Amino acid sequence: MTDSVSPFDKQIANRNYMSPVGFKLILTKTPKVDFLCQSANIPQISMGTAIQPTYLKDIPVPGDKVLYDDLTVSFLVDEKMENYLAIYKWITGLGYPDSLGQYDQLRKDDIRTNSRISDDGDPLYFQYSDATLQVLSSNYRPSIHVNFKDAFPIALSTLDFDVTTRDYNFFTASVTFKYTIFNITDPNGVRPVSYTHLTLPTSDLV
Repeated sequence: MTDSVSPFDKQIANRNYMSPVGFKLILTKTPKVDFLCQSANIPQISMGTAIQPTYLKDIPVPGDKVLYDDLTVSFLVDEKMENYLAIYKWITGLGYPDSLGQYDQLRKDDIRTNSRISDDGDPLYFQYSDATLQVLSSNYRPSIHVNFKDAFPIALSTLDFDVTTRDYNFFTASVTFKYTIFNITDPNGVRPVSYTHLTLPTSDLV
């Protein structure tokens, strides 16, 4: 069979490679967490399969649901634990282990209260936060946005104090988020048909 794809169509437009340090995380609800963010991930996605039986062998066919793994973020903890407490209060506000007042306080403490209510009037807005993982180009300019919809924390890591530690280290905490869906866009919010249709800044193309 003759290959009908042009050799030029097999080439990538940008000859630079993606760097694991080229990113910036934006958490609209907890900016003090993303300010000291050390790592974040683009979660795995997967799709289940269905089995179509035949008299010779069972044939796997694509399923009808896409599954998204968790978003995991690690961040340096400041001396007053402001960013750690922001996640702690978010989780305890959702679960209110002490009293229902913790849930109400979660709404009152939300820094987006005034703007978000006026935007869409969603009474449950304070439970969630949209998040954006900006993938930076080799020139450290945003080239791709990974947008997470309605994220909320489900786990906050342990902080282990240890007097036997000899090196001068800083605490790094990790938080795990569930979310509804994530999509990949260019910096203008345009969702591409494929990765080759992402619009990159002209100066980032080689």
